[in-house]
Amino acid sequence: MPGKPITNALTIDVEDYFQVSALAPYIPRDEWPQRPCRVERNVERILLMLDDSRVRATFFTLGWIAERYPQLVRRIADAGHEVASHGFGHERASDLSRADFYADIRRAKLLLEDISGQEIRGYRAPSFSIGAGNLWAFDCLAEAGHQYSSSIYPIRHDHYGMPDAPRFAHRVRHGLLELPVTTAHFLNRNWPASGGGYFRLLPYVLSRWLLRQVNERDGQPAIFYFHPWEIDPGQPRIPDLTVKTRFRHYVNLDRTEGRLRRLLADFRWGRMDEVFLGSGIAAVAA
Repeated sequence: MPGKPITNALTIDVEDYFQVSALAPYIPRDEWPQRPCRVERNVERILLMLDDSRVRATFFTLGWIAERYPQLVRRIADAGHEVASHGFGHERASDLSRADFYADIRRAKLLLEDISGQEIRGYRAPSFSIGAGNLWAFDCLAEAGHQYSSSIYPIRHDHYGMPDAPRFAHRVRHGLLELPVTTAHFLNRNWPASGGGYFRLLPYVLSRWLLRQVNERDGQPAIFYFHPWEIDPGQPRIPDLTVKTRFRHYVNLDRTEGRLRRLLADFRWGRMDEVFLGSGIAAVAA
């Protein structure tokens, strides 16, 4: 007999188009302040879309963005959403020393708490860059006071991934849960089912089917993510990209918002903290 529909976690990684890791070879970090910033208008569109659907979500917000647009962070918090951390400078955790990683996450956490008035419990590493080679990052997150991370992607990918990691919530340190973004398991491997570029590339019906497999077959809540720039087909085009990078970044930007609205209607959604913390899931993960 069908049970109560599962509430999934909807997440937004708040960064701008010029901060994407795949574009780092083309956009030097010292050029960021001169680039036209579009994150404010795109997040406002997302907030309106969520309000229309009566959905509350988690916004993993970059400290670099929060420092320049504090009113945006307050707008997110005032609308009833969870503010979480995406670190400060959008540097991959795997590229930082332990000391530099701790300094980055601590700086972002304190800034976001000061602006939002919320306790910042969650963290997501840029480009899902916690893996087998830097599990010490969990020690830093626990020491900084985070209660959960969503930084591992249990797939094979050329830029990230830890395919042998557990697919669902599990405790990695005392007081710290890892909540991996969602994969569907079939044909003896994990397949991406949690948004990002795959959601733009794949037909919507396939993305919906994959999420339903996780809810109905695995009996688990899914974690879905996207970025504000993914609903912005008018963003400035970066010249001289490789064919692969250009395709990954720009494919179907004009279709994403429509697909997201269908997704919001087809599933139940909530904030990460509401779905996972203080629930039976947290107890099982221990």
